[in-house]
This record gives sequence, structure tokens and C-alpha cells, in this order.
Amino acid sequence: MKPVLRKGQLTTWKDDKGFGFIRSSDGNQDVFLHITALKETNHRPQVGDVICYQLTVDKNGRVHACNAFIEGVVSKPILKTSPSSIEKVTFKPIAKYSLIFEVLLLSLLPGLGAINFALTTFNPIPLILYPVMSFITFVQYADDKYRAKQGRWRISEKRLHLCEFMGGWLGAFIAQRRLRHKSSKVSYQVVFWVIVAIHIVFWLDWLFFGKQLVSLFLSSVFRG
Repeated sequence: MKPVLRKGQLTTWKDDKGFGFIRSSDGNQDVFLHITALKETNHRPQVGDVICYQLTVDKNGRVHACNAFIEGVVSKPILKTSPSSIEKVTFKPIAKYSLIFEVLLLSLLPGLGAINFALTTFNPIPLILYPVMSFITFVQYADDKYRAKQGRWRISEKRLHLCEFMGGWLGAFIAQRRLRHKSSKVSYQVVFWVIVAIHIVFWLDWLFFGKQLVSLFLSSVFRG
């Protein structure tokens, strides 16, 4: 039996999480819609859009939309290329070198500060903490994006910001650029860049202004 094509209006859409709900045309039910159920389109889903879709049931018995498209919006042509060729097109060498330059620029002052701190106080913890927390934070970003695509429970923004504050902000920056995750939400970006600024100002103070004050603060934190 051929699946029935249904129609409804998008009444809820959480763009940062990539899902929303469609009110069916007969008004009898709200249908879950994930971004992965939409066909390739130039139009980002918005509340009020008319969605054409089919119904499917997952392994847990939940009904959700599939094979969906936004009415009146022309789908983008799908290129018949291999995944490797798509990767080469979407991530150009210029963008790669630009990312490397941005990472080096952002990490220069904190890196010099951490090295100077280790040589001055014989305490290498900040020098170790930055790469370790950056790796952990990058993994957290990747896991959160995977969960979003699967429609699963997401990692909280507070947890991601905590990892950034604990030294993983550079890994978060790389994840935002490479994975294109959390890079377009303004409120999230504001908090993220405040965290980056705190770290940069901290090491600027250590290198040029208040070594004794910063040393006492770091020593009390790492000992306590």
C-alpha cells in the first residue's frame, strides 16, 4: 500500500535543536518533525510553513513525519557525487588555512601565558588543561550534534559552557567551525565569547600586569 501524503502547518520549530511539530490539516494530532526528515531545500523551516509529509512509526512506537517537504519551496538539486567529493567541495583549502590561522591567533596569548606560568611556578596544570579540555569539549560538541540528528536528548548548553570555561573553549571554537554546530545561535555565541574574553584577559594580566595576584589565585585553586 502506497504511503499517504499528508499536509499540515508547522506550529512549533526549535531551530537550534532541529525539530518541531506539525498540526495536521484535520487538527486531530501534532506530528513530530525532525530536520533530517525534510528533503534538501534552500528554505529554513519556520513557524507557519505548510509541510507535506508521510507518517512513519519508529521502533519505540512513536509516530513522526518522514519524506517531508515545505510546500511552495523548490528543492535543491542533489549532486550525484561520492561523499569524498562532497567533502572536498564543502571544506576548501582556503577555509582550512583560515581556521588554522584563527586557532593560532586565539591560542597565542593563552598559550604563552600557560607556558610562562609553568616555567615561573613549576606548575604545568594550565598547560595540560587546555589541550585535554579542548579535546573533551570537541567530543561533547560532536556528540551533541549527533544526538540532534537522531532526535535524541541533547547535551545541555550549561554543560558545554562549563567545559569551555574549564579550558575547552579552543576545542569548542574548532568544533563550531568544523562541525557547524552552535555557531549561529546568538545567545549561545555571546556566552561563548565572554568565556574566551575572560581567559584572554586573565593571561594578559598574568603576562603584563599582575603576576603575583594571578599566581596566588591559581595556586589556591589548584591546591584546594
